Amino acid sequence: MPTKLTTVVIEASDPLRLAHFWAQALEGDPTADGRVIEGPLADGTGIRPRGAGDVGLLFVPSVRPKTAKNRVHLDLAGDADEVQRLLALGAARLDIGQGAVPWEVLADPEGNEFCVLPRADAHGRLAQICQDAADPSSQGRFWAEASGWSLVDEGDWGVSLASGVGDGPTLVMGPPVAPKTSPNRLQLALTASADSDPSTEVNRLLDAGASLLDIDREDAGRHQSRRQPLLDPEGNEFLLLGPSQAEQSGAGG
Repeated sequence: MPTKLTTVVIEASDPLRLAHFWAQALEGDPTADGRVIEGPLADGTGIRPRGAGDVGLLFVPSVRPKTAKNRVHLDLAGDADEVQRLLALGAARLDIGQGAVPWEVLADPEGNEFCVLPRADAHGRLAQICQDAADPSSQGRFWAEASGWSLVDEGDWGVSLASGVGDGPTLVMGPPVAPKTSPNRLQLALTASADSDPSTEVNRLLDAGASLLDIDREDAGRHQSRRQPLLDPEGNEFLLLGPSQAEQSGAGG
C-alpha cells in the first residue's frame, strides 16, 4: 500500500518522562537505537507497545502548553485493577463531563486524556486510537484511503477502522468534537512505502481531501526524508513520514 498509519506523535514538555510513563502503561519496548531520534523529528523518543501491530508512539518536545481537551486520545483495555496500576504509575482521574459510562477517563502526567475500556477482545493494552469527527462517515473514508486500514464498523457513535495485519488497535472516529484553538498535541502519522514517490503520495492525499500545512504544493514531498505536515478534511494535523523516520519512531515493523 502507498501509505499506512504507523505512528501517533505526541507533543510533550518532557518527552523522555512521558515516554517512560507510556512505556510502562503499554508494556512498550525501546526502539532500535536507544530511543533518540535525529533529523526532522529531532529529539523524539519512541516506544513500540506490545500487541499494537505496526503502530508506535513518538514523543516530541514542545513548549506549547495544553489548554484544551485533545481531539486525539488513546484507549487502553483493562479492568479496575489496571486503572489502579495506571494511577500508581502517575495517571490521574479526570472528569470531562463523561457522566456514568462503563469506562474510566484518566490523564497522563502531562494532562493528556485517555480511557480505560473493559474490553476483552483487544490484542494488547492499546485498544483504540480515537480522533474526534463531526462527520465520521466522511472522515472514515478519508482515513481508510490514507492509512490503508479498512472500515469495519459504523453506527451513531462513529466509525471504526482496522489494520489489515489483523492485530493492533482500531482507529475510531466520532463525536463529540473538541473545539480547536491550536494545533493538535497528538497527531496521526503515515509512512510512505519504500518504493513510493513522496510527491505522488502527497498529491494522492490532497486529492483524497487533505490540505497542505505551511508549505506550497509544488514543494510537497520533494525529499523523502522530510516530514510532510498536512491537514485532514476536518482540519486535524497529520504527518507523512519517509520509511527511515518510521523505523526511528518504533513503527513500521
